[in-house]
Amino acid sequence: QLQLVESGGGSVEAGGSLTLSCTASGSTLSRLCLGWFLQAPGLKRENVACIGTNGATSYVGSAKGRFTISRDNVKNTLYLQMNNLQYEDSALYSCAAYQCDGGCYWWRFAAGSWGRGTQVTVSS
Repeated sequence: QLQLVESGGGSVEAGGSLTLSCTASGSTLSRLCLGWFLQAPGLKRENVACIGTNGATSYVGSAKGRFTISRDNVKNTLYLQMNNLQYEDSALYSCAAYQCDGGCYWWRFAAGSWGRGTQVTVSS
């Protein structure tokens, strides 16, 4: 059974940086498409970034140019480097995964495995 555990969240001032980690157990990371999502209180969950088994990445909205998704298949860990954080980035960030071979597709994460999330709070 695949389990995902996020870490690295915290409080940071606007303009600061954080790196989130998502460690997987119970499955080999190299066979998984991986993604990061955020959800602010009272709002719908939003896509942030995803990465396929082929290393291809996809970013959504304001994540483009500020966030970098990466994976370390040896450490079985997914990362999200977040730079120039803004107040609007404050949310619960969760990682998700599904078995794949190639690029990531947002619609397929819904049926995948999810972590519980790590909170990011940006003060203005």
